[in-house]
Amino acid sequence: MIKLRGFPRRFLPWALGGALALLAICFVPTLMQHETVVQIRVANSGTNLPDGFYLYQQLSAQGVRIKSITPSGDALVIHFENEEQSLAAQKVLKRLLPQGFVVAAGPQASQQYPDANRPTYS
Repeated sequence: MIKLRGFPRRFLPWALGGALALLAICFVPTLMQHETVVQIRVANSGTNLPDGFYLYQQLSAQGVRIKSITPSGDALVIHFENEEQSLAAQKVLKRLLPQGFVVAAGPQASQQYPDANRPTYS
C-alpha cells in the first residue's frame, strides 16, 4: 500500500469524496444534454429524398443552426442544438418541401418506424 507521509488518514475519505464530486460536476452536464432531432421521410414511394446540402443551405439562410444532417435508411435525420432551432427548422421545412414529405420531430424521429402508407415486402 502507498504510504502518504504528512497526510492524515482521516482526510482520505474526504479527499476521495471531493475527487468524485469534481468528476461528477465535469461529466453530469454532458450526460444530461439531449439532442433535438427532426426526421424527413418520403410519404409516397417513388419520390427521392431531398439533398442534404440543399436543406443545410436553406435552413442556414433562414438562421437555423444545424449540428448535422445524416441519412438513416429511407430518411434524413437533422440534429439541432436546442428545441428552438428544431421548431424553426420544422416551420421552414414544411414551407420548403412539397406535399410528398413527412417532417417528424422529437426523440421518436431518430428511431426508424415503418411507414403505414408504404408497402412492406417479406
